[in-house]
Amino acid sequence: MNELTPKGNVGFLGLGVMGREMARNLAQAGFSVRAYDVLPAAVAALAAYGIQPARDMAHATADADIVISMLPDTPQVEDVVRGDGGLLACPPRGGLYVDMSTIAPEATRAMSRALAAQGVIMLDAPVSGGPAGAKNAALSIMVGGDAAGFARAEPFLRAMGTTINHVGQSGAGQTVKLCNQLICAINIQAICEALALGRAYGIDLGQMREVLLGGSAASWMLDKLGTAMIGGDTSAGFRIDLMMKDLRLVLDAARERPVPLPATALVATQYQDAQAHGEGSNGNQALFRVYDRITGRETAAATK
Repeated sequence: MNELTPKGNVGFLGLGVMGREMARNLAQAGFSVRAYDVLPAAVAALAAYGIQPARDMAHATADADIVISMLPDTPQVEDVVRGDGGLLACPPRGGLYVDMSTIAPEATRAMSRALAAQGVIMLDAPVSGGPAGAKNAALSIMVGGDAAGFARAEPFLRAMGTTINHVGQSGAGQTVKLCNQLICAINIQAICEALALGRAYGIDLGQMREVLLGGSAASWMLDKLGTAMIGGDTSAGFRIDLMMKDLRLVLDAARERPVPLPATALVATQYQDAQAHGEGSNGNQALFRVYDRITGRETAAATK
């Protein structure tokens, strides 16, 4: 396992809720970070950490030993690779690109092949752990791609995460991440159903949560989101819209093989219900509000 060596230039692309914390941790670990985001204010907000602003994508990446992106979806990553000033047109000096977004595995493999023809290694390294994991440099990072490229990238990844695994060739990281999201979404739905059933029978839900956390039903989701579900706190950590995007990727991947995923298909319809009722910007725990509507609790509350 490599020791963290705080040397090297990082070109960082995408400073959203996750990316800004990841870039900050790289800078605080001693790496030189030059960052670009479509929102200039997002870059300016990180100046206090010594992060250099880039005027455009090519400025961020040209002199980088490693380029790292954390972006919303496949089209944005495609633009980094294939767009004007992208990595195919302007290969980075270090010849190493790590995409930490959650995107389609097949698109990842296609971009990896195109970049390899230009002498650039692409790794797919999506993360789990949410905004708290990003802030605390405690992400779980699942990496697909060239083994030698992984060895070069690992010191940088260790500035952002604590559990880092090379899981296979190009696209494997994305596939493992989609499996992670499948489990998370179904677990959230299961918690919603348990809370709805307990509520219907007048059970103290806070007490029930504590009981369940002490047994075989315990889970990270029940621990971290259960209280917010019970209390009606919908504040965003990982948003409904982002989970729906990930579930779309899961179902697309399943159709390619094909693999039947009936439980995933069902929970996706409930996430769509949440979006249809304006919950897309709320946190995942807002899925419980679907059960408020199903059981008539929301209507009852509105008529009081």
